[in-house]
Amino acid sequence: MSSISRRKLIATGIVASSAVAAARIADRQGLLPPSFGGPFGPGEALTYGAQRLLTRHSLAREFRRDQISQPPHANGRPPKDEAFLRSQAIDFKDWRLAVDGLVARPASFSVEELRAMPSRSQITHLACEEGWSFIAEWTGVPLAAVLELAGPAPQAKYVMYFSFQRSWWDSVDMADALHPQTLVTYGMNGGSLPVGHGGPLRLRVPRQLGYKSVKYITRLTVTDSVKSFGKGMGSSAAEHGYSWYNGI
Repeated sequence: MSSISRRKLIATGIVASSAVAAARIADRQGLLPPSFGGPFGPGEALTYGAQRLLTRHSLAREFRRDQISQPPHANGRPPKDEAFLRSQAIDFKDWRLAVDGLVARPASFSVEELRAMPSRSQITHLACEEGWSFIAEWTGVPLAAVLELAGPAPQAKYVMYFSFQRSWWDSVDMADALHPQTLVTYGMNGGSLPVGHGGPLRLRVPRQLGYKSVKYITRLTVTDSVKSFGKGMGSSAAEHGYSWYNGI
């Protein structure tokens, strides 16, 4: 074995050992991500634990209005289900967002009821793992305000959120759920949220990569564990090989 190969092997071993040690510390601190496991598990734990300890209250960068992308990129195709098209035809007046799980007051909100709540607008960057990105103004009600109305239990650790497109669902921990920039979004660039961008409702999580901002949301479930959802990895994306946590 050459000296270069030996150095690479030693360096790889040191990095791997450090990541495993970090994962053990994260476990003791309750900071292991739901998708922990497999060859990338220690690295995921290191990233998630470090960001939670160091940047728990940090804000995603907000941009000037003249930096908004024209036009913003709309990824994917809107649902073609008959039920969705019927709702779209009446401007989503029958669309509901249910809130259930570990809450004192399970609830269901229409889009108009959400619009009547105190709102926030922010111009943030949506970065996709596929390499494209854009800047847009997002308007909605903070997820924290919606959760406050439902009254999460003290043991709540995660908020699951589910799309009308049943194959898409995800979750965030309470740090992101209660973060002021995490929005139940219903508006974009001064108008209603376009269907191509997830209208009528999209959960916007600006401190993570774009796939965490799931479109067409219909339900929020507060829980203390993600193990009973899907394969127990916290999101459909994680079940397809992505990280559950992808902070930026």
